[in-house]
Amino acid sequence: MPTTPVAATIPFDDFMKVDIRIGQVIKAEAFPEARKPACKLTIDFGPDIGVKRSSAQITRHYSLAELTSRKVAAVVNFAPRQIGPFISEVLTLGFPDADGEVVLVGIDRDTPIGGRLF
Repeated sequence: MPTTPVAATIPFDDFMKVDIRIGQVIKAEAFPEARKPACKLTIDFGPDIGVKRSSAQITRHYSLAELTSRKVAAVVNFAPRQIGPFISEVLTLGFPDADGEVVLVGIDRDTPIGGRLF
């Protein structure tokens, strides 16, 4: 996979505008209408943010069953985006593996849902 150049330098205040939270997947469904293989996630971010939905191209490494109850990191303050017939409300975060397939961002300790990245 080709490397991606480093993005332009931004002020720290710009980074703080991106609200990245931990949520727990409460439902994972197939998304056959998507142009690229994807699934629909319903994610609980706790009482302050609530339940949001996301389209995620993560079918290569994750089954629907193993996604349910998994904690994921997501940007919760982007504008909703229309993905075919589905409205994606949050951006679930991952990194590309050697083949360019998405590997979800993970945490190495138990973290309460709704926690913000800092």
